[in-house]
Amino acid sequence: MKSGLHFLVAAKRCEIAELQQLALTSALVNVTGRLVHSLQRERGLSNLFLGSQGVQFGEVRRHQIAESRQIEAELRTCFDELDTESARLDNGARLFSRIAYVLHGLDALDGLRARVQALEWTPQQATEAYVRLISGLLAVVFEAADSASDPEISRLLVALFNFMQGKEFAGQERAAGSALFAGGRAAAEEQQRLLHLIESQERCLEVFAEFSNPHAVELWNTTQASAMLAELERLRRVLCTAPHGSPLNAQVSQAWFDCCSRRIDRMKAVEDRLALDLLQTCELKIEAAKLELNSFHALHTAPATETDVLSFFRAPETRSTAAFATGAQGYGLHLERSILELVQAQARRLQTMSDELDTVRASLNERKLIERAKGLLMAHRHLSEEEAHKTMRQMAMNQNRRLIEVAEAVLAMADVLPERPR
Repeated sequence: MKSGLHFLVAAKRCEIAELQQLALTSALVNVTGRLVHSLQRERGLSNLFLGSQGVQFGEVRRHQIAESRQIEAELRTCFDELDTESARLDNGARLFSRIAYVLHGLDALDGLRARVQALEWTPQQATEAYVRLISGLLAVVFEAADSASDPEISRLLVALFNFMQGKEFAGQERAAGSALFAGGRAAAEEQQRLLHLIESQERCLEVFAEFSNPHAVELWNTTQASAMLAELERLRRVLCTAPHGSPLNAQVSQAWFDCCSRRIDRMKAVEDRLALDLLQTCELKIEAAKLELNSFHALHTAPATETDVLSFFRAPETRSTAAFATGAQGYGLHLERSILELVQAQARRLQTMSDELDTVRASLNERKLIERAKGLLMAHRHLSEEEAHKTMRQMAMNQNRRLIEVAEAVLAMADVLPERPR
């Protein structure tokens, strides 16, 4: 007959298996972040290439494409190493669906590049295509964060996801500004898009700071050189305050791209630190769990007496210390009590982890609700993503409510929302 110790060992083995799965997922997130970074740079260079009508940036763009292809091959290898047969992954259905979507986009990526090379697409079309693929890759990271069963690892994943999302908004800002400068003329719609992207960056970085460890936040703060930020703000003002249709100096496009790139490269250094912290945390937790498992194996209980069995029902403070005297009976009771206390400690730890996970996942759930509400407004009122978000933000300000509360109200009114005619 299997003992309580047998099931305690089984529970610890399950915990180790979950941590090992999280380690694999963390490695996947790491490679995904590298590919996102490479595609962000490729997107910006493609916009410069298109904006100059293919006259400039062709060679550097080709080198960037070669780098993206190399990292893509690594990511595909990571996908191949995922266990898709046993169905043991908690969030497997959503994660695997996201990966299937991303693979479809990666398969079509060379077609996108060919159209950019042939100058068949506008910078806006190319940007939207890259944004769609990068959003799919970030959704893989989001599902990885949502599937984490360890609260510390979950917090790190949430911090990493939001930092990566903030960096993606910074990359979109670089691409949009590159297209404006290279095109040589201000456009009100693109200026509004830039303002939305700047605000979105700040929102993501606030969540990152909330869930990250203090060392990563300090690293991010110290990498923000004042001179670089001053130059970025100056160029932002040039782009965002120029009257619609007024000329822009196309020669500044390279300066804009380089300034944004320096900031994004520094963000990548912080992202790398977050990814390393994540992997190291997984490794440390796996090692600690294995040591604990070995200590379980060292326990061998003597046959339980009636006194041993009844110790289960005694409150800890009423147990007699005399029961732990030397001798066979006392030794057996000591071991029985050790196992019982291990079980109780495990239960308390799991409950604490569950409570902490609820706190972390609340942030992820808020994001899900806000995205669903934006999607609903986009569908019913034929708004762009920026317009939907601006509408919800204005509602929150007017009603003095949090954005998540507005999102919940929008979703609650789903069936009665009026549809604006096209």
